[in-house]
Amino acid sequence: MRNRTMIAALISLPVNAVIFGAGAITVLSIPALAEQAKYLLPAVIVGGFLATFPVAWILAPRLRARFNYPEARRNA
Repeated sequence: MRNRTMIAALISLPVNAVIFGAGAITVLSIPALAEQAKYLLPAVIVGGFLATFPVAWILAPRLRARFNYPEARRNA
């Protein structure tokens, strides 16, 4: 497995939790949406699940250790 794939797999659960949390808070905090929560929350779950892997894939290269050292940026 490539490093990017392993990092994306590791961060997929926290990314999913953040996406779901943001969607659930949005649905439950707006009164007009809260009335439709029994339909919207499953949509938030599915949408969050589908968005998790692309977001984790985009974030994975930014989490590599080589980007944490200033001299690595100059030499790369």
